[in-house]
Parts: sequence; structure tokens; C-alpha cells
Amino acid sequence: MLLTPRYGDHPVIAVDARTSGDHPVVDQRRRLEALLGDLSEGEWHHPSRCAGWSVQDVVTHLTSTNGFWAFSIRAGLDGEPTRFLGAFDPVASPAQLVDQVQGTPVEETMEQLAASTAALAAVVDGLDAGDWDVLAEAPPGHLPVRLVADHALWDCWVHERDIVLPLGRTPVVEPDEVLTGLRYAAALGRAFEVCAGRSETSAVVLEVGDPGARIVVSAGADEVRVHDGPAPDDALRGVGSAVEVLEMLSTRDAGVPVPPAVSALTAGLAVVFDQV
Repeated sequence: MLLTPRYGDHPVIAVDARTSGDHPVVDQRRRLEALLGDLSEGEWHHPSRCAGWSVQDVVTHLTSTNGFWAFSIRAGLDGEPTRFLGAFDPVASPAQLVDQVQGTPVEETMEQLAASTAALAAVVDGLDAGDWDVLAEAPPGHLPVRLVADHALWDCWVHERDIVLPLGRTPVVEPDEVLTGLRYAAALGRAFEVCAGRSETSAVVLEVGDPGARIVVSAGADEVRVHDGPAPDDALRGVGSAVEVLEMLSTRDAGVPVPPAVSALTAGLAVVFDQV
């Protein structure tokens, strides 16, 4: 199904609680690039966790998303945030892009990823303090650049694990990446529901460990807010490992039962990705 982004000056997501330090989106991609440079030819063709996609297919997808994030942020900084994703099918469109380049040599795929990573890094590394508040496009619509970077980090973090885990390798777990991705992903499904006019006022509290955090997701009729403040007594509550909860929020099998609180947060994401 097509996305229903909200464009304009009222972003559908607000994330009040943030990790300290530089945004981890570039470091995560550089780590992934180094990992891929160490893979054998056979590992590049190994199945990933994404149904029907090899490791190379996932990398091809990430190359295209790197290009979009860089273009989106540049357009936002120029005062003309894009409006491309209203015609984007998050299931069919990426699959079509990957299908179009089947048979590409692994070396060429790696070169393309490296170039797209460098281009994205150049944009992000060039941001000043005020630039992070400028609006740019992400799947939920126009968001501050910091949340566009959050979406980019979350998406690539999940796909890194889609590559690494089937290969039997141990994924790197960086607390700032996990918490940044977790806070954003906790809002995303509800944000899609708000954009589609289906959301109801509600709250969810997630208590996660390793790294530890308390995450409150408050959804209203026109905004989803993530914070670490008070929550209503009737809020759904869930606990678990931060990595496992982030996997669940990304509609991946974490190997443990999904708490009702997490299921409530992923309902909108499941609709968008044709999983219900």
C-alpha cells in the first residue's frame, strides 16, 4: 500500500528524550561498510533475514536509501523539502529497485554503497546546530532533520542485523544506536496510524534494559510524542531487553513473546508493510 505522509510545518512525530553526543547514523554506516568489505563472495550471496533477498540485495537497497536520505536533507536545508513518498509503496518499490540490478558484480555493489555512504556522511557531517531542526522528508512526512537521521539509523541498523545474523556473526550493539532507534521506532507505527486518520489517544510505557531506558509513547489525534515523563495509569506497559524490543518494533522475530504493549505500537507498521 502507498504511504500517507503528512507534509507541512506540523511534524507527526516528536521525540523529546535523546541520547547525548553526536548522532550515530554515520558511524553505524561506516561500521557496516567495514563489515561488508570483509565478506567472502559466498557470504554476499547468502540469504538475509529479508524474505527473498540475499546480502547483496539488502546492500543494494541500502545504497538507494542512502541516496534518498542525503537528497532529502539537502532539499530541506535549501528550504524546499521533498514530497516524493506519497507515491511510494514500501513493499513493492524497494523490491522493484533491487530486481532491476540483479546480476551486478559484488565489487560494483560495494563501490556504490561506499559512494552513497560517503555522500550521506558529507551531508550529516556538515550540519550545524540549527540544521538539525530544519524539516526534511521521511516516510511519515516532513520531520526535523534529527528525526530523518533517526529513521535512517533505525532502518540501516535493522538491515545490518538482517545481514549479520544469518551469516552467524555477532552484531555490534552500541547503546546510542539502540536507544536512538528504539525511541524512533516506538513512535513510527502510531505515526503511520495518525497519518492515515486511524489513531486513538493512548499511551504505552516501555521499560527496557541493556541499555536501560524508560520510553513513553503518547499518541494523540495529530501527533505521536516520545518522552520519559509521566504516563497515565491505564497506559499499556512492556518490559524487555532493549535490543529484543527494537527487533520486535521492527517486525522482526526476536525469539521471545511479543508483549501486548509492543504489539500495540507495531499495528500501524504491520499495515504499511502488508503484514496484516
